Amino acid sequence: MDNAQTTVSAPAITAMRRIDGGTFAMGSEQFYADEGPVHEVAVDPFEMDVHPVTTEQFAEFVARTGYVTTAERSLPADDFPDLTPQERSAGALVFQQTPGPVPLSEWRQWWRWVTGADWRHPFGPLDAEGNGTTPDRSRHPVVQVSFEDASRYAGWAGKRLPTEAEWEFAARGGLDGRTYAWGDELHPGGTLMANTWQGRFPFLNEGADGWRGTSPVGWFPPNGYGLSDMIGNVWEWTVTPYATRHAVEACCVGSVDPDADGRRVLKGGSHLCAPEYCLRYRPAARSPQSDDTSTTHIGFRCARSL
Repeated sequence: MDNAQTTVSAPAITAMRRIDGGTFAMGSEQFYADEGPVHEVAVDPFEMDVHPVTTEQFAEFVARTGYVTTAERSLPADDFPDLTPQERSAGALVFQQTPGPVPLSEWRQWWRWVTGADWRHPFGPLDAEGNGTTPDRSRHPVVQVSFEDASRYAGWAGKRLPTEAEWEFAARGGLDGRTYAWGDELHPGGTLMANTWQGRFPFLNEGADGWRGTSPVGWFPPNGYGLSDMIGNVWEWTVTPYATRHAVEACCVGSVDPDADGRRVLKGGSHLCAPEYCLRYRPAARSPQSDDTSTTHIGFRCARSL
């Protein structure tokens, strides 16, 4: 079915939490340069999904609309004449653990393009073990979804994607100025609070509470607003165009970086975040990503204005 002519059907009810809004100190000056400057932001009341959209929920959207995701579309030969048919084939980026230490500046050591990788088969036609079976990820966050895919789902569900300011306000759970969504201690009382990389990236992963890769939504403790997986598990799309520094005068959406060119702000970090490589499992952390990107560690959740 043509993506521009999808049939709207009522989606299954997804739990949301009302966020009353308010003023908070957005950003951080302690970690990465693009998180600053710290500035005061006012957020209007809104609602936020309790957890990221799951594979099961996204499957309902596809079943009712016939939507075809970015990763499932081949590149047009006229637009990419220098690529081979295989290089233009549908697929997406897949994380692959390395056999040993590699330079952390060489991201291609652990990311590879896999033909046939999509939201149904995040690692390609064969699963991570290569045995031809697909694990049950119905309650895991849907991955291999681009910004367009996430936006289309949100519109179908009668919602929208959050702004970066809304997302960060919600992730803090009422703890303004704290390092993590649960306070300033990474593992309070020895408790693992989020699904992040445990071990030495990208070759040794001991698993977050047994999960190597995504975990089912709600597996780890919710924050002060009752929202699960705001930190770790998967990066989440926002509608905000990426800028290399926060624009204080534009509190809600920021200014567009002239070099951004179709990049949006991702928030929350993922199961691949490790302190020696990506210490971004914090509310203030952010990452730029091209709108058409689909990977095994990016998902989304929806918001709704009040």
